[in-house]
Amino acid sequence: MPKLAELTGDENSGESSRTFVFEDEGHTLGNVLKSIICKYPDVNFCGYTVPHPAENKMHFRIQAAKSVRAIDVLRRGLEDLERVCDHTIDTFEAAVAKYQQKESK
Repeated sequence: MPKLAELTGDENSGESSRTFVFEDEGHTLGNVLKSIICKYPDVNFCGYTVPHPAENKMHFRIQAAKSVRAIDVLRRGLEDLERVCDHTIDTFEAAVAKYQQKESK
């Protein structure tokens, strides 16, 4: 199971700006999560880096409006991503079933 940690050094930025470190994750999660979170109106900046190819870590930065906690933005982004994945699976399975039904006739 991937681990998540907060990068130290953000304590003076307030809770609206944080860098999270995802272990055992990379560009696949980073890019799609950034795409989702960047669309939120209360987010000023969102980005990620994979510091080194030999390290299996992704650093994910969120800077939100002062009234919003970065951890809450991250949680919302992950929940929205889960809904997108569920929809994709449902749509794919329905298309496969329709194709198989058509081919069996």
